[in-house]
Amino acid sequence: MNKSKTTPSAYAYVIHYHKTVRPHYDLRLEINNTMPSWAIPKGPTLDPTVKRLAMETTEHDMAYRHFEGVIPEDAYGAGAVMIWDEGTYIAEREITKGVRETVPDLKESSEVMQKGLQNGEIKFVLRGKKMKGSFALVKTRGFGPKNSWLLIKHKDKYCVAGYDPKDFPKSTKSKRTVEEIAAA
Repeated sequence: MNKSKTTPSAYAYVIHYHKTVRPHYDLRLEINNTMPSWAIPKGPTLDPTVKRLAMETTEHDMAYRHFEGVIPEDAYGAGAVMIWDEGTYIAEREITKGVRETVPDLKESSEVMQKGLQNGEIKFVLRGKKMKGSFALVKTRGFGPKNSWLLIKHKDKYCVAGYDPKDFPKSTKSKRTVEEIAAA
C-alpha cells in the first residue's frame, strides 16, 4: 500500500539493455548526482511473485543515462547498449509493515536513498515508460556475493503477472532493437 502525501519531486532513472558477453539489464538510479547501478541478468519485471537478482556494479556519471550505442570491442563492457526504459522515480519509506509513503522533499528523498543504500534496502516508485509502480532493492544477507541484491516489485495497480522484459525489445529512446543499434 502506498500513501502519497503530496506530489513529490523526482529523480532520474534509466534501464539499459546491454548486449555483451553476458547480456543483462542495468538499472541506474540518480542518487547524490551520480547513478548507482545494478546488473539484472533476467531483467526487471512487473510481476510481484518474481524476485530478480540484481548485482551492484560501479556507479555511472549522470550523463551516461542518455547513452545508447556501441561500446567498442577493445573497451570494458564492449557491446551494444540500448535505453530499454527511462523516466523518474520517487523515494519511498516504510511507515509500518507493508505501508509505504513517498518522500515529497527532494533533499530528504536523497537522504532516504543514501541511507537505504548504506543499509542495503531502498524503496522507490518508478514512473517510466515500461516500468511503473513501487519497487524495492534489498541486499542479500548470508548468501550470494557481497554485491548481490534482489529487485522486488511491490503489489500495486501496475502489477502484471508473467511480465517478461524480452516481450518489449525496442528502445524507449530510438524505437530500435539492440540488434539495430549494433548494426548502425
